[in-house]
Amino acid sequence: MTEHDFRYSLLNPQHTLTECRALAPGRYQVTGSGGSIKAGDTLLVTLKGSRELSMRLVIEKVRHLINPPGQWLAVAQGPAFRELEIRTGQVRCDACGKTQDIEFAVEGTQGAAAHVPAIEARLHELGWQSLAGRHLCPACRQEA
Repeated sequence: MTEHDFRYSLLNPQHTLTECRALAPGRYQVTGSGGSIKAGDTLLVTLKGSRELSMRLVIEKVRHLINPPGQWLAVAQGPAFRELEIRTGQVRCDACGKTQDIEFAVEGTQGAAAHVPAIEARLHELGWQSLAGRHLCPACRQEA
C-alpha cells in the first residue's frame, strides 16, 4: 500500500485536502483532490491548529467523484481522540543549555495528567532523551 503526504503545503496545490472531519473517535471522513487514493493506502495529514504535527489515517473505502475532476471522498481510521488539544511548551537541554519550542497533541478529556506522557512522547519523536527529569538534545545525546 502507498503512503500519500497531504500535510499542509503551498508547494503542491493540485494535491490537497478539502476537509478532514471526525465521524466518531478513530474514524474520519476525508475529502481531497489529487493522488491515486485506494483502499488500504495511508494518508499523512496535518492536525488542525498545528504548525508541525500530523497523523496517519488508513483508508477503508474511497469514492472518486466525477465533478470536480480528480476529487475523492474517503472514510479512514486513525488515532481516537475525543477532544484533541494542541499544546506548546519549551524544553531546555541540561547539558548545553539549548532551548527548543515544541508542539504536542494531548487528549483534552484526560486533563493535566495526560500532558507529561504526551510531552515525553513528542520529545522522543524529536530525538531528545529524558532521564530522571533531565533532558538531552539530539547533539548532546550522541555525545553521551
